[in-house]
Amino acid sequence: MRRIMLLATVLAAPAGLVPPALAADGPARIGTVDTTFRLVGRNDRVVVDRYDDPRVDGVSCYVSRAETGGVTGSLGLATDPNRFSIACRAVGPVHIKDGKLPTNEVVFGERASPLFKEVRVSRMYDQDKRVLVYLVWSTISLGTGGSAFNSVTAVPLDAR
Repeated sequence: MRRIMLLATVLAAPAGLVPPALAADGPARIGTVDTTFRLVGRNDRVVVDRYDDPRVDGVSCYVSRAETGGVTGSLGLATDPNRFSIACRAVGPVHIKDGKLPTNEVVFGERASPLFKEVRVSRMYDQDKRVLVYLVWSTISLGTGGSAFNSVTAVPLDAR
C-alpha cells in the first residue's frame, strides 16, 4: 500500500516539485525485522532505510524506525510510533556540492501517518569542528505539537 501511495504522490507532483525523500535517488530500503506477530495484516516491524545526503557527496544516513502492522498498518492508515535511530557515515570522499551549507537544514522527510506526522532528518553544520551533525526527529503538522524523541549522529568533513 505504501508503494501505491508513493507512486500516487510522485505522479501527482509536478516535475521539479518532488520532495528530496521522494526523488529518484531517495530512500533505499535496506531491510526489515518483524517485531510483533499480527494475526490479521502484516506484523509490526522495524525498517532500515538509507538516505544519501543530496547536498553532500560521500555521506549516507541509515535510519531505523518502527512501523505499525495489523489491518491499519497494512492499509497505510496507522500512525507509526516515535521510535527511531540514525547513523550517518562517510561512504566515500566527503565533498559539499555547492561549497557552502546552511547551519541547519531539513534534508530528508517521510510520512509516518496518513495525515499529520512526519519523520525528518536535519543536517547541522558545526563550523568550529568541521563536522556535519544529523538529527532525526518527528513532527506533527497543523500546530498540534511535535515530539521530543530524537537521535543524533555526526560525520567529520575530513573523513576518508
